[in-house]
Amino acid sequence: MHPLISEAHVEAYQRDGVVLIEGLFADHVDALRDGVARNMAEPGPYAAENLKEGEAGRFFDDYCNWQRIPEFREVIEGSPVAQVAAELMRSERAQVFHDHVLVKEPGTSKPTPWHQDGPYYFVDGRQTVSFWSPLDPVEKASLRCVAGSHLWEKPVLPTRWLSEESFYADPAAYMPVPDPDAEGMRVVEWAMKPGDAVAFHYGILHGARGNETTRRRRAFSLRLVGDDARYVERPGPTSPPFPGHGMAPGEKLREDWFPVVWPA
Repeated sequence: MHPLISEAHVEAYQRDGVVLIEGLFADHVDALRDGVARNMAEPGPYAAENLKEGEAGRFFDDYCNWQRIPEFREVIEGSPVAQVAAELMRSERAQVFHDHVLVKEPGTSKPTPWHQDGPYYFVDGRQTVSFWSPLDPVEKASLRCVAGSHLWEKPVLPTRWLSEESFYADPAAYMPVPDPDAEGMRVVEWAMKPGDAVAFHYGILHGARGNETTRRRRAFSLRLVGDDARYVERPGPTSPPFPGHGMAPGEKLREDWFPVVWPA
């Protein structure tokens, strides 16, 4: 097992669906900051600004850029993230699904809405993991996760962050988005140093506070899947869509698009 984690981390991940991994990207913070700067200067086709007219600050996000941004590729291949992912998932191998950059500039009061990642994706399986790593110190602007929500029987309705409308035309298969604070759910969050990472299952309900501090809040996320992950069809186009992937329901993700990074 990698020295950054222990069996206690793995057990917590399996039970709660979320765990803090201190220092996961500690040796790669500068590279990730450079990659985020490159991403914001050269946004990809999925880049978005997530504030309505009149809302203060800036909330930028973009994803699926690791193959064109060398700093992101360097971190995926040179950090311990692939091994840690496989061990947390209790999987023999780990495949890259996609990367995601989220930047909240100072004075951005808008929170990231509560959501589960899984319903947006065309992946189904118990062996999944996302890593959310701040590139600036965070306290009040940290990621918030509802422990154990990856075990809920029904997934949460995916919505569009800006319009707040249902992501799919037929929402019948999903439960309404809950209010974890009002409903007394167990919400976990941590003060974090640059390079620390929250590892969480695709089924974990999570969100993030607005950034009303005087410093930026840059975050790099990386999503991976394990042995049991399979392609599944959703009620509409997914996010990310990966057009032209050619996979059929029940198939493993194609390795030429979603490479196996562990074993290395």
